[in-house]
Amino acid sequence: MAVNNFNITGLSEKEVLAARLKHGANSLSFKKENGFIDALKGLAKEPMVILLLVTSSIYFVSGKTGDGIFLASAILLVAGISLYQDSRSRNALEKLKDFSQPKCKVIRNGEVLEIKSEELVLGDSLMVEEGTSITADGIIVQSNDFSVNESILTGESMPVYKDKAADDNLIFHGTTVASGLAIATITAIGNQTRLGKIGKSLESITEEKTPLELQINNFVKKMVIAGVIVFLIVWGINYLHSANVLDSLIKALTLAMSILPEEIPVAFTTFMALGAWRLMKMGIVVKQMKTVETLGSASVICTDKTGTLTENKMSLAKVYTLPDNRIADAAEKITGSTEQELIALAMWASEPIPFDPMEIALHEAYSKTGLADERPAYKMIHEYPLGGKPPMMTHLFEDAKGHRIIAAKGAAEALISISHLSSTQKEQVAGAIEVLASAGYRILAVGEASFTGNDFPGTQQEFTFAFKGLVAFYDPPKKNINAVLEGFYQAGISVKIITGDNAETTGAIARQIDFQGAEQCINGDELMKLSEKALGEKVETVNIFTRMFPDAKLKIINALKAKHEIVAMTGDGVNDGPALKAAHIGIAMGKKGTEIAKQAASLILLEDDLSKMVDAIAMGRRIYTNLKKAIQYIISIHIPIVLTVFIPLALGWIYPNIFSPVHIIFLELIMGPTCSIIYENEPMEKNTMLQKPRPFSTTFFNWKELTTSIIQGLIITIGTLATYQYAVSKGADEQLTRTMVFACLIAANIFLTLVNRSFYYSLFTTIRYKNNLVLLIIGITLLITASLIYLKPLAGFFGFEPLTLSELLISVAIGIVSVIWFELFKWRKRMAGGNTLKNRK
Repeated sequence: MAVNNFNITGLSEKEVLAARLKHGANSLSFKKENGFIDALKGLAKEPMVILLLVTSSIYFVSGKTGDGIFLASAILLVAGISLYQDSRSRNALEKLKDFSQPKCKVIRNGEVLEIKSEELVLGDSLMVEEGTSITADGIIVQSNDFSVNESILTGESMPVYKDKAADDNLIFHGTTVASGLAIATITAIGNQTRLGKIGKSLESITEEKTPLELQINNFVKKMVIAGVIVFLIVWGINYLHSANVLDSLIKALTLAMSILPEEIPVAFTTFMALGAWRLMKMGIVVKQMKTVETLGSASVICTDKTGTLTENKMSLAKVYTLPDNRIADAAEKITGSTEQELIALAMWASEPIPFDPMEIALHEAYSKTGLADERPAYKMIHEYPLGGKPPMMTHLFEDAKGHRIIAAKGAAEALISISHLSSTQKEQVAGAIEVLASAGYRILAVGEASFTGNDFPGTQQEFTFAFKGLVAFYDPPKKNINAVLEGFYQAGISVKIITGDNAETTGAIARQIDFQGAEQCINGDELMKLSEKALGEKVETVNIFTRMFPDAKLKIINALKAKHEIVAMTGDGVNDGPALKAAHIGIAMGKKGTEIAKQAASLILLEDDLSKMVDAIAMGRRIYTNLKKAIQYIISIHIPIVLTVFIPLALGWIYPNIFSPVHIIFLELIMGPTCSIIYENEPMEKNTMLQKPRPFSTTFFNWKELTTSIIQGLIITIGTLATYQYAVSKGADEQLTRTMVFACLIAANIFLTLVNRSFYYSLFTTIRYKNNLVLLIIGITLLITASLIYLKPLAGFFGFEPLTLSELLISVAIGIVSVIWFELFKWRKRMAGGNTLKNRK
């Protein structure tokens, strides 16, 4: 990078270290949240923990010290599991913060370096350019057509123009560069910046809950209300039977514990946070957990062309000179004087320090023309940034003798409209554009003007330009892009190209990559003229949108949203900001993306690789599916626990209180790890990416799936109560009956875990899924259950009695049968699915 144009060397490494030692890191530090303390506070408010505390206290008061100690220990164990899950979630999110931290460019030892913003020190020479976020306060020492959006500090949305000679020559942390480039000496970092001093207001910002989170919270609240009502009823029934307040209270609390599905919110937080962490390991930074929830629903991907579908490795391939009406190959050394002059003019129309791939290619091409390098002799005196529809830009340079160069480049339509071309010349240019564009080249027109005096026109279009020719760049399609598109199409996701390039070039690239809908396109001006109804129809049927500008992009996104599509949008520039923010999933590129794009986006692809979006959508679908499995499992297994406690009591069976709080809490401790650990670690099912996107409006607890879970729970209940009645019919006492019912419930729990690993594929398929945690958790469950039944001290404490082999087999067999029937349901579903597939064929 041509840093010497500025004659700034910046700080040395020694000076950087000294400044950091003296003034600290460039980070805002306000009220520190203590995650552990906050987690403890949250835990103290959990209904299950409150119930355990109350029940434990009652046991101690009534003299049942052993039960009291067990429940007190259970509180510690529940707290330990909850805090462990919380720490996993927080650690995952902390790692994400590090990845999404903004970067900045500094000049040190005469070189431009990219560093993390927190590594900036006082005195650094910070380079900021269009689209970047300013990461510290500073004073401008060099600038080119530089303007800043300071709305975060002032509320004023219009850009403010600044340069070193103006009264307002300061830049501030948190503002964004609207145009141009500047170098500033850092004068304040961290809390000492203007933003840092007013930053206390940032502490009050809270993140809104997602639709799924609200659904889960509402469901849990309803269950808590149901638990309170049932608790009062059962307490009343027990008190009428026994007239013992404390004993009836414990029995009522047993039922209340069995009703509360407190594992559901824990499972949601764990799945979302660990999902975001897994995505980060894949090179996808999720800035908000809610994005993980939305990913699986994406139905449309709106992508730009350059750098997303193509390599973004621009090379100057062809040049067309109007005076000669000739297209020359720029890959070889250019010797023709008109071609050399055209390349030189295109270079002068570029930034002196290029950061755009096409401008870098033009500077490189100029160096290879064989012409004497005049760049050190000329200084930019005025600049018109990229603007207009279609866009163009103009630069004015002058040397010490007063010789001027006024060069412009931009869309061919923009230069043709303001150049005085004859009809013949227009036909010649149009013919050249058609030839170049049909081959997939990206085309810029180049023009030259002359102007004396310093009272420059207000707009670049007011100059009288001479149309000089065209420069054509080749940006090859990415090697993997065909497979990426196929992945989207298989998943039922439509892909739309939204680009600033022209229709011919975009169409040529689209055909090369087997893009669906390459034959139809619409440009930005045409799109803006459409009525709301016509626009809605167009965005559904057209897949290529060319010559797009910010308003048009935003209009496309909003029209798709109005059609109830879940829209993902890729972008990297300043102009993409509004559309990225409006999309359900804004996707910024980690390497070529501007800071404005990254701030507006909800997701960042670190390697600028669109194939990662296929992986991200697959991960989103996997997380949602596995969370649904976990919650359906929780509902299914809670029903038999609740009813096995309630029915013997309500119907006045011989042993009305078959389970006590110690049994319920043990079952809860089994269920928590099962849903949050086993199901979170489940691999993606092979048909996941062959299904259509899930409508985002679909409620998480839809009646069809709830009914399935309720039926599963009721049949397990029939199994446990059948075991109860079988034991009683054989003359079993309360301890033996309790043990057989408990063994049946544990067996049902284990097989429910296995069967519900898929609601489509059979147990024989899912048993081969790679998830080592399944065997570990089930093994631990079996070991503890065996210890409770066959180790005398534990059996005595839990009120169990060792089972004979036949009693154990009968209990386990009933538990398995009460679950395994679901395999027949899945078999019928597969048969129906197979027939549907045959009919399609």
